[in-house]
Amino acid sequence: MWYNKSRKEMLVRTTNPARHNLAVKKIYAGSDVTYMKYYLAIDIGASSGRHILAHMEGGRMVTEEIYRFSNGPKAVFEGDGQCLTWDAPRLFKEILIGLKRAKELGKIPDFVAVDTWGVDYALLDERDEPIGEIYCYRDGRTKTAVPAVHERIPFSRLYERTGIQYQPFNTVYQLFADKRSGRLSGAKSFLMLPDYFHFLLTGVKKQEYTNATTTGMVNALTRSWDEEILDALGFDRSLFGELSRPGERVGKFKKEVADFVGYEAEVMLPATHDTASAVLAAPLSGRTPYISSGTWSLLGVERPEACTTDEAREKNYSNEGSINGDFRLQQNIMGLWMIQQVRHELGDKYSFDELVTLAREHPIEETVDVEDEKFLAPESMLKAVHSSVGRELSVGETAYCIFNSLAKGYAESLSALEALTGEKYKTLNIIGGGSKNGFLNELTAKYTGKKIVTGPTEGTAIGNFIMQMVGAGEISSVAEGRKIVRASFDIKEL
Repeated sequence: MWYNKSRKEMLVRTTNPARHNLAVKKIYAGSDVTYMKYYLAIDIGASSGRHILAHMEGGRMVTEEIYRFSNGPKAVFEGDGQCLTWDAPRLFKEILIGLKRAKELGKIPDFVAVDTWGVDYALLDERDEPIGEIYCYRDGRTKTAVPAVHERIPFSRLYERTGIQYQPFNTVYQLFADKRSGRLSGAKSFLMLPDYFHFLLTGVKKQEYTNATTTGMVNALTRSWDEEILDALGFDRSLFGELSRPGERVGKFKKEVADFVGYEAEVMLPATHDTASAVLAAPLSGRTPYISSGTWSLLGVERPEACTTDEAREKNYSNEGSINGDFRLQQNIMGLWMIQQVRHELGDKYSFDELVTLAREHPIEETVDVEDEKFLAPESMLKAVHSSVGRELSVGETAYCIFNSLAKGYAESLSALEALTGEKYKTLNIIGGGSKNGFLNELTAKYTGKKIVTGPTEGTAIGNFIMQMVGAGEISSVAEGRKIVRASFDIKEL
């Protein structure tokens, strides 16, 4: 696409302009016509996915959602029981439909990148066909695999080598379950979910670093696959190749993909783990702690080295990969799940803004421990909160109690992070959808005593774009990208 600044007209080509760059430069040399380069982020979460376009205009990043689709685990019968899987063929079909949508809009991307959640993967046979289903992390097949793994290599040793917190769904346990079932025996390739989608688009296999760290099999010192862990668990080393970094090019669309969507584009590696991408969009320079705020929250800070001490392990901190071999030292903490559940129990008759207004009007002294397991999946969130407080609460009091307790929880987690790192932080950056909750942000500022910077809300897609633009040479670094974020989006300070 080209934009004529003097005539204020959009001139759209029906084929990919990337093919014609040299001709474009010759034809439009010295003219007042600028080539518009588009980037497409395909951000797939556990409940939905979306295609978002971005381009640079006047030093600012401009984004536009063009397609959205649903996602969720599906139950399938396998052997004697039922298991939870991802419908990968449908997801890839949705990816293609969204790519085609860009063509229909006349906004053809030069570069495309996919990010997803962590830990889940595809196994491919010698024909590059998937072996069985692609399991969902919620599937229960790791229950017996966890103790079997720890018999071969204790968790304390796993943590010492990888810095990844214990979760029963970590890839290392899933893969061992596959080994015990015999599913691993025919595998010739192992690809994390975004790597698999990139392969389907290009025919090129790359294993990206940030998502690979979520497997619990990447050494925190070498930033490569840990051979001690692979050997202890009997995993074939040939499945684990050299790790690629965000900003690397994967390859161009396969012919059948290009034919279906109507154009050619090149796939670029973002930070394929969605949280890693989201943190890249945090607009503050330096080592500023962040809260990635949504249904669940992550509080952490980027560091050049992993923290794999006994204290970090006991407090369940994780060291997940970031760009340039850095780590996100972070902790999973409660997010807006509690207020979302309360809202649903009340028949969704209150908007979130209305609940905030009611909370402001009905402050109470009582708080609850938001990390108490009773709040993870209660039959009734209202009853769980009221029983913890010891009395019945009005809707406004309930909302205030939740927001107030969350803010206190954030403050306690931040203090624990400061104790662990030996640093005192002056500022906290809140990103993601939860950053729009001004009341919760005010309470967080009150309890932490820190300056609070909020935004952007669409952190994952924006971080995806930053790495695409770095890889394409449109911006020089993540630091420049973060300056662009601050200039482009609604960033507030408290």
